[in-house]
Amino acid sequence: MELHNHILDRFIRYAAISTQSDRELAETQKPSTDSQWDLLRLLKEEMTEMGLSRIELTDQGFLFGRLDPSEGCEKSPSVGFMAHVDTASDAPGTGVVPRIHENYDGSDIVLKGDTVISPSEYPALLSYKGDTIITSSGDTLLGADDKAGIAEILTMADYYLKNPRVKHGPLEFIFTPDEETGCGMDGFPLDKLESSLCYTVDGGEEGEVEEECYYAYSAEVHCTGAAIHPGYGRGKLVNAAAMAAFFGSLLPRSESPEATDGRYGNYWIHALSGETESARLQIMIRDFDREGMDRRLAALDAFARATEAAFPGGKVGVDKKKQYENMGEGIAKEPRLMSYLMDSLKEEDVLPIHKPIRGGTDGSRLTEMGIPTPNIYGGGHNFHSRKEWIPLSAMESCCRVLIRLARKWGEPA
Repeated sequence: MELHNHILDRFIRYAAISTQSDRELAETQKPSTDSQWDLLRLLKEEMTEMGLSRIELTDQGFLFGRLDPSEGCEKSPSVGFMAHVDTASDAPGTGVVPRIHENYDGSDIVLKGDTVISPSEYPALLSYKGDTIITSSGDTLLGADDKAGIAEILTMADYYLKNPRVKHGPLEFIFTPDEETGCGMDGFPLDKLESSLCYTVDGGEEGEVEEECYYAYSAEVHCTGAAIHPGYGRGKLVNAAAMAAFFGSLLPRSESPEATDGRYGNYWIHALSGETESARLQIMIRDFDREGMDRRLAALDAFARATEAAFPGGKVGVDKKKQYENMGEGIAKEPRLMSYLMDSLKEEDVLPIHKPIRGGTDGSRLTEMGIPTPNIYGGGHNFHSRKEWIPLSAMESCCRVLIRLARKWGEPA
């Protein structure tokens, strides 16, 4: 079975479907956008045609499909493979037109106008000379996060269906909405999950494996002022929009996403809106350590007091919400999760790149629910960007790793 053609066809088909999620609606509507249903229904139809069993699409957009174990592997644990259907809202994502650059020669990839993917800026491109590179047109993001993961998982499932003599245990395939909003696992029907352990296929460059992630919180900062005609404002006007801007300026620039990497945490303004009487900021807070997270949450309260002091009569409220926790401890409870993955990478000659996730996946939340779930690379680069790109060979190597991984879980312990 020529995996690369199957993966490419699937990925191009899925990427062309606009599925951006909406952070503003994610807490009250599931999925947050109707367009996600288009891909979910297509995947359900394809899974049915492939011959997967016990396929179910819930009314909140969680899609399940199963592959029964090979004869003799019935006692093996059920293993889940998960990806998400939505794409991020950080760059335009409607009307994606994937472009296929065959036999890449190592030069700049010019998409549109001054949107150029250059090896001088992204040297990883040079590792894929002669390969097929997939990009968007430059008008939108590509959506390899996470449609590459979907294509790789279903190509792996198709491989087993077309090669019934290759042994495997029970396999489960799960596709979720709204991961990019941080609300992807809200309402997840845990009672429908047959697997006691899972992998998300939602990582970046080839070889990247992740068993640790941020602690993640969001905070809604509400600034309340007092409106009056500015001509009579002395001693009376309290400008809520100016309060919000002041609050935002207190976030340390040295602890922003653009100033940190590795295990350094950060916080940033994700959204800001308002007028004289009322203004709102949405703040994202991330840290790898519980102590660091507690410090940042306490800092937000201190910034609120400082803002009120700078704007007498104004009020600032800070509503904090936990999004997910560091998944490292949960994954460590099942050592085979990582040992089987490392063996599969080695057998495919893929060099593992261990990284803590500077973000989170549905696996972070699933681990918190008691189902340990590390993250595997999908092969893409520059996610959430018009300059997103993915090499076809990286998607194929991921698929081969998944095939080996499923076989290992089907072997006698």
